Amino acid sequence: MEVLDLEHQTMETFLRWAAEIGISDSIDSSRYRDSCLGHSLSVADFPHAGGRGLGAVRELKKGELVLKVPRNALMTTESMIAKDRKLNDAVNLHGSLPSTQILSVCLLYEMAKGKSSFWYPYLVHLPRDYDLLATFGEFEKQALQVEDAVWVTEKAIAKCQSEWKEAGSLMKELELKLKFRSLQAWLWASATISSRTLHVPWDSAGCLCPVGDLFNYDAPGDDSNTPEGPENANDVEEAGLVVETHSERLTDGGFEEDFNAYCLYARRNYQLGEQVLLCYGTYTNLELLEHYGFMLEENSNDKVFIPLETSLFSLASSWPKDSLYIHQDGKPSFALVSTLRLWLIPQSQRDKSVMRLVYAGSQISVKNEILVMKWISEKCGSVLRDLPTSVLEDTLLLHNIDKLQDPELRLEQKETEAFGSEVCAFLDANRLRDVTGFSGKPVEFSRKTSRMLSKWRLSVQWRLSYKRTLADCISYCSEKMNNLSCTQDRLRDL
Repeated sequence: MEVLDLEHQTMETFLRWAAEIGISDSIDSSRYRDSCLGHSLSVADFPHAGGRGLGAVRELKKGELVLKVPRNALMTTESMIAKDRKLNDAVNLHGSLPSTQILSVCLLYEMAKGKSSFWYPYLVHLPRDYDLLATFGEFEKQALQVEDAVWVTEKAIAKCQSEWKEAGSLMKELELKLKFRSLQAWLWASATISSRTLHVPWDSAGCLCPVGDLFNYDAPGDDSNTPEGPENANDVEEAGLVVETHSERLTDGGFEEDFNAYCLYARRNYQLGEQVLLCYGTYTNLELLEHYGFMLEENSNDKVFIPLETSLFSLASSWPKDSLYIHQDGKPSFALVSTLRLWLIPQSQRDKSVMRLVYAGSQISVKNEILVMKWISEKCGSVLRDLPTSVLEDTLLLHNIDKLQDPELRLEQKETEAFGSEVCAFLDANRLRDVTGFSGKPVEFSRKTSRMLSKWRLSVQWRLSYKRTLADCISYCSEKMNNLSCTQDRLRDL
């Protein structure tokens, strides 16, 4: 209870500080209030939708200004340097460093100041830990199972370590204590910059936006799952046709010179008490994990890529390689289906009439369409069979991980032994096999173990979503083949 009271007090202090420097959820921010919120928004807890976030305190209309953060309140390299001569001189000596690395160092420098930092009321509310791919250990990385995802994780880890070494001389120049120059500290700062900055036109590193970064994420709308052909925005774009500019903002705001402030707008209508969300852009679940440290159960922008023959890519020149994928609901992309239609036709039959059908998004023939669906289905089945665990096993594993996270639902010994290697490997890695759930007493996990458990859960959640998409694709293709076979039979009877 004391911890909750302390958090409430520090939040009140933070919102009062934000109001003093001009942050406001009202167009009129000239009148000082005890809090920067209250007119449109309030801090609230949404345990099943991102945790702490911002809720509507009244009905909000789409396009309405809901938060204004003046330039002087934005935490940028520019604003931090302006307040500290030592920081200014050191950064000028290391101007060749990329701006994101400089911003990470500036953040650590301000953290090292403690309560003497101008930004202290904001800094104490930043998360202590992040679950970005760059923070994954070997166990969590391998738990992703899919080769491409493991490679992306290894790349993110290597990049972060390389940038830490490059920034070492600047951190020494600033005489930061060892704990602020450690790799662990760098991982925290780098993850903060990656997951919480917003775009500003004068600095490619972006800005940390007090209060503005309390918004949780909402994926952009997507109508890409319509029945057949290039009839929606995604498919039309894949087909290389002209696409009308979408009227909705992808980022729901930006820095506006007229206000000299970062302005954020309601992306849709909100009712009283509803969580107000912010769209950062279009991301797959793997990209969300890489840059933000979370994923979505339902993400219409997610994509699953399956292994394709090299010869197929020579026919896909009309579409980018990254357009050859499967949607999260299991439907193959327009570009993938079109490319396979052409690839599975004998070269001698690829005349102009066939090419026109392909580029129009039309099937060439019933027989060809059945071959396309069969090929995709068999490829998805092959990928699933090559992975170490099944959809059912991963579903059970997620349930067991949830038990590990809940002291009142600890796994019994027979459950870990029955399930097998992965749970046991986690328990062994954390020296928990002899104590977790076997003594009949609740076990308090260390912070390190809890973080590892959280990341492991994300890995299993991601790979399960990947496998479900493949399984859904097999079902989609089977249904299409059945319908096409019926059509073929009717035509034969005629």
